[in-house]
Amino acid sequence: MSWIYLLIAGIFEVVWATTMKLNEGFSILTFSVATIVGMLISFGSLVLATKNLPLSIAYPIWTGIGTVGAILMGVLLFHDHFSVLTWLFVLLLVISIIGIKVTSGH
Repeated sequence: MSWIYLLIAGIFEVVWATTMKLNEGFSILTFSVATIVGMLISFGSLVLATKNLPLSIAYPIWTGIGTVGAILMGVLLFHDHFSVLTWLFVLLLVISIIGIKVTSGH
């Protein structure tokens, strides 16, 4: 169940980061509320995940999911553009997240 909490935490990190961009300095109420709710769910789920997972495993995976998700949202929603080399490093990040999970023994 801890891994599910960690996945939820990572997904909602992407939610709050994306809605933070959309709330334009907390001037749009719906996106502002979504940012705060996303933060609460993300941090709350991370707390639940770290009850049984070591912080040294949970935190890098949480931030990695958030990082990759934010990159994808930037490309899909905000039309960010990256070089092939940048995409290679994103792929390496995904491989690293999977590697941490697979080799953690948890």
